[in-house]
Amino acid sequence: MQLFVNDLTVIDFSYLCRDRGVVGESWIVDVILSGDLNAESMVLDFGIVKKQIKAIIDDAVDHKLLLPVADNHLIISDSERDNHVYVDFYPQQLASIHLQSPQCAFAEIPDEQITESAVTRYLQAVIKAQLPENVKGIELTLRPEAIDGFYYHYTHGLKKHDGNCQRIAHGHRSKINLYENNIRSLSLEKQWCNRWQDIYLATDSDAISQQQVELSKRGLQDLTADHQCFSYYAPQGRFDIAIKDNLEVVDCDSTVELLADYIARQLKAERPDNDYKVVAFEGVGKGAIGNV
Repeated sequence: MQLFVNDLTVIDFSYLCRDRGVVGESWIVDVILSGDLNAESMVLDFGIVKKQIKAIIDDAVDHKLLLPVADNHLIISDSERDNHVYVDFYPQQLASIHLQSPQCAFAEIPDEQITESAVTRYLQAVIKAQLPENVKGIELTLRPEAIDGFYYHYTHGLKKHDGNCQRIAHGHRSKINLYENNIRSLSLEKQWCNRWQDIYLATDSDAISQQQVELSKRGLQDLTADHQCFSYYAPQGRFDIAIKDNLEVVDCDSTVELLADYIARQLKAERPDNDYKVVAFEGVGKGAIGNV
């Protein structure tokens, strides 16, 4: 017997890619459970599926930076801070990326690349270990939102957030709708999605010097003069990142509300006589609207 739940949850995360650097992503999760009927004549109660399995998935990968631990471009080491980890990553075409974060901010995926199939295998193993004995199998489908138009991948962190959004390298795959004088502008949408493709969005007030950043010894040695460093303390611990390519520093926190306002202000500065409406998405099915 099989039980299925479509659109069980959406996982928002970032991952390290040897070709693209740090990439924000959002995947919708569908699940099928196979097994014998229990005493309630169910494979598993829908309430348990929607609550327990969703919680397992969220805890395993949501709002984390996924690390392809079999990739020889990646080095993971223990930080001098308790329960913190150093990450040093050397993409093929981009400058190196260096981080320090609490261990809970990372998920180690035992593959060379972060793909839907690799994350599926990882999650199936994590979930199966926590299911009742009558559940014999689990099938997950991880899929991006079908977007008829332009979209971008961004990574960021929110130091003021009490939850997992505080992690300095988590992200989203997002679409955007831009209106100029109440008329939707596909050319502006394309322009911004190209600008923010695989972007890391840092807040200017989080910037620190290379002398202040906490990284591994190797990471510190490999910093170039063009690497920019950002750091903050949040409830889960201290977060540091040093990055050079695919970076934009914004003059606000990177909440979706303020990013919508940031884009609107940038557009207004370019064409002051026009009015703009920005519908910015944060992953799937949620976002904020900015008007100037």
